[in-house]
Amino acid sequence: MATPEPVQDSSMLEPSRPRVLLAASGSVAAIKFESLCRVFSEWAEVRAVATKSSLHFVDRSSLPSDVILYTDDDEWSSWKKIGDEVLHIELRKWADIMVIAPLSANTLAKIAGGLCDNLLTCVVRAWDYKKPLFVAPAMNTFMWSNPFTGRHIEIVKQLGIAGPAHHEEAGLRGLWERRDG
Repeated sequence: MATPEPVQDSSMLEPSRPRVLLAASGSVAAIKFESLCRVFSEWAEVRAVATKSSLHFVDRSSLPSDVILYTDDDEWSSWKKIGDEVLHIELRKWADIMVIAPLSANTLAKIAGGLCDNLLTCVVRAWDYKKPLFVAPAMNTFMWSNPFTGRHIEIVKQLGIAGPAHHEEAGLRGLWERRDG
């Protein structure tokens, strides 16, 4: 995993690969975040954001060496005075696309309510919705079937965030279950 560094604005240069901002929130499915970073890194330039609770499941040392992982600590430590770059704004400008996988019930509720109390939710709040933002909800079946979750999915869809077409459509098998072969 690369160490956090200032986000370089390369908008003047044509990128050779798409710039993808991957984000993980605090779901046990975040144990697969390293795999997601690795797969996306094969075809895209990747930066990653992890919430404090997702770090219980993400092994920073297993991330690909070219993926820079940003956390709340980077958001608050990079700004010193007026005029300094603000990390969530720089990440929003840098990325061509954002993918939040996994999206926990807690972070889904925060986004639906417009809350922005960590780096991930600040990026979403500042996001340019002309650019794609995809979410992959991952939570316990009881949480998924709660009426609040359906309401929150509908709200984020109204913002233009892409995820399950319908609350029921995501199914109950789990976000990360995969069959090889």
